[in-house]
Amino acid sequence: MSSTDQLRNTTLTHVHEALGAKMVPFAGFNMPVQYTNLTEEHMAVRNSVGLFDVSHMGEFVVKGGGATALLEWITSNDIGKLVDMQAQYNCLPNETGGIVDDLIVYKWSDTEYNCVVNASNIEKDWNWFVKQNEEQGFGAELENISDRVSLLAVQGPNATKLVQKLTDVKLDEIEFYHFAGGAVAGIDDVIISNTGYTGSGGFELYVWNDDAEKLWNAVMEAGEEFGILPCGLGCRDTLRLEKGYCLYGNDINDETSPIEAGLGWITKFDKPFVNWEHHKKIKDEKPSKRLVGFEMIDRGIPRQHYTIVDADGNEIGEVTSGTQSPSLGKAIGMGYVAREHAKRDTEIFIQIRNKTLKAQVVKMPFL
Repeated sequence: MSSTDQLRNTTLTHVHEALGAKMVPFAGFNMPVQYTNLTEEHMAVRNSVGLFDVSHMGEFVVKGGGATALLEWITSNDIGKLVDMQAQYNCLPNETGGIVDDLIVYKWSDTEYNCVVNASNIEKDWNWFVKQNEEQGFGAELENISDRVSLLAVQGPNATKLVQKLTDVKLDEIEFYHFAGGAVAGIDDVIISNTGYTGSGGFELYVWNDDAEKLWNAVMEAGEEFGILPCGLGCRDTLRLEKGYCLYGNDINDETSPIEAGLGWITKFDKPFVNWEHHKKIKDEKPSKRLVGFEMIDRGIPRQHYTIVDADGNEIGEVTSGTQSPSLGKAIGMGYVAREHAKRDTEIFIQIRNKTLKAQVVKMPFL
């Protein structure tokens, strides 16, 4: 890494270092990959509750009379179906048939939205928003507040009980993929979002940087009775993979269509969006490759970019994500394969080092 590519810290980096976290470079940030043990952190989230610092994520504000029109154009999902205080998983199609990024859109009103994007794509996404807004003449007001906002993810079956101890907002009234604004741990102006990237339920809390450490400490203290653990990016990845959630840069990228990635459910063709004809054609003609989940039958752990072959050794695809699942006790993965090999129960083979190991296509989520 050159001197001009210095890692950025989140507001809570010093907290993670004090806790003894193993810090690693991720998306240009200095992030905790684990604190003590990946499996222990993973199982805390699955069985009780864990706390993540995901303040590296980016946040854009989209406001004004052209806000809805801009978002309808640059996203593949149906923004028009959102009601106030609802969130929506979405993606930004590019002009060459791939995906700029996946994101969550939060609707406050017809003239105000928040968009949460991946840390590795903040600059790229911001430039995309600005470019489309200017070229299409929507006139939306855009503000990049990524450097001012921290994000804590309280995840697991006990997350609701924990956060409820800290707020008067009635969390059971916030439906899945909806949100509210309110005070948490005596901190005003917190966004309380019933979302997450673990598949174990919970809330994501958006807070101004100045209050991030106070909120972290309050959540950790309130979570003691539930055995809360601070959790790093290592178990965040194993948790999301068990649920079959795509990771940008692995399972989706600038060259993959959402149709190929199994994201047809967020790709709606009842309104035009960037390059929509391309994806409609893929859907109508059926994609030549599909993102599938698979479980290893032979012993071995699949990793990104490992080659997938058929029984005769012919290359049919590539692994995009893989791990040893802490919950299932077996190796699992995701990858693109030629359409004729994408059917459930199909036998495929993963080339791991100098071995060709047997695996089987399975239905996702794995857990």
